[in-house]
Parts: sequence; C-alpha cells; structure tokens
Amino acid sequence: MFRLTKSGVSGICKNRLFWKKPSRRESSLSDFEIQQRTEKIIKYTPPPMALYGGRHAVTLIPGGGVGPECLGYVREVFKVIGAPVDFEVVEVGPLVDNVDLSDALTSIRRNCVGIKGHIPTHSDDVSAKLKNVAFRNDLDLYVYVLCFKSYAGVRARQKDVDIVIVRQNLEGEYSMLEHGVDTWMVENLKIHTRTNSLRVARFAFDYARKNKRKRVTTVHKANIMKLVDGLFLSVNKEVAKEYPEIEHDDMIIDNCCMQLVARPQQFDVLLTPNLYGNVVTGVVCGVIGGAGLYSGRNYGEHYAVFEPAIRSGASPIAGKNIANPVAMLNASVDLLFHLGHREYAKRIERAIVKTLVEDKIHTADLGGTATSQDVVRNVIDLCLA
Repeated sequence: MFRLTKSGVSGICKNRLFWKKPSRRESSLSDFEIQQRTEKIIKYTPPPMALYGGRHAVTLIPGGGVGPECLGYVREVFKVIGAPVDFEVVEVGPLVDNVDLSDALTSIRRNCVGIKGHIPTHSDDVSAKLKNVAFRNDLDLYVYVLCFKSYAGVRARQKDVDIVIVRQNLEGEYSMLEHGVDTWMVENLKIHTRTNSLRVARFAFDYARKNKRKRVTTVHKANIMKLVDGLFLSVNKEVAKEYPEIEHDDMIIDNCCMQLVARPQQFDVLLTPNLYGNVVTGVVCGVIGGAGLYSGRNYGEHYAVFEPAIRSGASPIAGKNIANPVAMLNASVDLLFHLGHREYAKRIERAIVKTLVEDKIHTADLGGTATSQDVVRNVIDLCLA
C-alpha cells in the first residue's frame, strides 16, 4: 500500500484527508477506512486495520467515575443489537504510573480506534503528567469535534441550537509547560504553533464544506494576547481565503460566552484554541440540557477516540444508577458511524431521540426521575422494535 520515495511516502489516496468528502469512487468507504489510507510521512509500515471477519476491534478504556458503568451500558446495547464490534478492554488507573497508559496507547495504535471514559490522575506532585492530556498528545489527537443539537423534549434554557465546536486539542495552556520561577512566582507557557493551527483550521473548514455549514467563527483573545492568539487568528483568516463559499468571522472569547448564553442560535461552527474550546463547550452544554447528553470526537491523522463531550468522571454519582448514559451512548453512535456501521448507528441514534423526545425518560440531571438503567432499557427495547 505504501512505498518510500525521496520525497517521503507515497501510496493510495495521495493528499487525502479522512474528513473530506469522498469522491464518487470512494463513497462506500467509511471514515475509518479513509483515515487508515491517509499517508503518513514515516519510515515504517503503518499497522493494518484491526478488522477481523467483518468485525472491528475497538479499544475500550473505562476510566474512573461513571465511565465503567456507562461503557457497560454501551457493551450491553452493542451485544443486543449484534453490532460487529469486539472490545479490547484496557484499564487505566488514576495513579501516576505510565505502565497502564502505555498499554492503552499500544492498544489504540493496534486498533486505531477507541472509546473511553474520563481518565483521572491522582497526585500531589504538580509536575505529574495528566493522563488525559498525555493520551491525546502521544496519539497526536490534534482536534476535538463536538456537535450540539437541541433535543426538542429536553428542558433547556435555549431551544433550536445547532452548533459544532472544532477545538484545537494539543496546545495552548494544555502544553503542560508550567513551573515555579521562585517561591513568589509561577509561570505557565501558552504555546501555539503555526503547524497545529493550520491543521485544525483546515479541519474546521473542510468539515464545514462537507457538512454544508455556512459560517466558521474563530474564538480568540487576540486583543490582549496579540502574538499567541494573534497567530491562531491570522492562520484561520489565511485558510478561510481557500473556502470562498464559507463565511468567516471572529469573536473575542468573553463576548462569545455572553452571546452563547443570550442567543446561541446565531452560531454555526466555532473554531477555538484548546482552553477556549473547553470553556465554550461547558457554556453550550449548560444552555441546551447539560453534560449528560453530548459526545466528543478526538481525531488524529490515523487514530480516532470517542468520549462524552465534558471530560469529567462525575465521581460523586458513580455507581448510584443515576448517571445519564446518553452522552456515552452518543459517543458509541459516533464510533459506529466512523467505522462505517451506519445502520447500527442509526438504530441507536433513533432510539436515543425517541427515548428523550417522545417517551421523555429523563434522568435527574434533566429534571426527571428515571434511573440510568431505565434509559438504557428503553433504548434497547426501541432498537429491537
């Protein structure tokens, strides 16, 4: 499939990005297949797709908090509907021990796709590397995509919202370059590179084009951080010129948060640096139903990992049968779409919508009285109907 040349690696799907709209000849390929056919500038043969007898091997990392129980529900749903997925379960604990994290990374590199709960890091050492951040960095999962669309039957502060957030996933304040200069001063380096800013900008505009989105809004604080946020903004403006059919504007982060609370319907695609993406994700979840509903997709050039949109273990409610399982179920829907198992994904997706909108089976976070298992049982019954 690949061969080395003087200029690098050449092979099929030259200059092909997996999130771009496929040609007519490739329209039958799943995102997973396109992603694995994308060239790498490397000097070794990339691993083959983990596909055995028509089934996909997927890394499952339960993590902490409500992760294990919610991923247990995902496995239950997949088993009942016969989804052609085999999970490789890898436990990653909260202690500062990179052995289990290394096992998880090896599994993802072998399978090329995974689904996970929140991975906490328990340490009093301020220099300890956070496992969630290390996980994204080591796999080069450079972009985080979050799709927020209102559920008509869910209690929310705002209605008719349809926003996509494309978040830079590796840099900014999450570069983990923090140290004490002296006992009276600390320093946190905020890193933006042109390379990663270009990657996430192209992803955002390609996504907008493929999904017929009309506008991309860059979120920044370049009025104060003129160099670092200025670089991110200038790169986005540069890339925007290559997509004349897509409107591009920009908004300062504090104004963006206010507008999201007051009138979120004005936004289409938000393109954000790392920290601002985290902030606006929380704001959007807060105004359209909460953290228990929506999922997020981590993408790299060759790996994809799916998880709930809000990266929190929700430990206080773990094991009490009250956690909302919908966010993790939606992450499993994203996983199935990525693998090309569209019919299985649509069955679960339709069941989730009917459970929330028509049957109104809501957990306590949505103002209801249903348990986690009540929601899952209804989803399973609808999948089998």
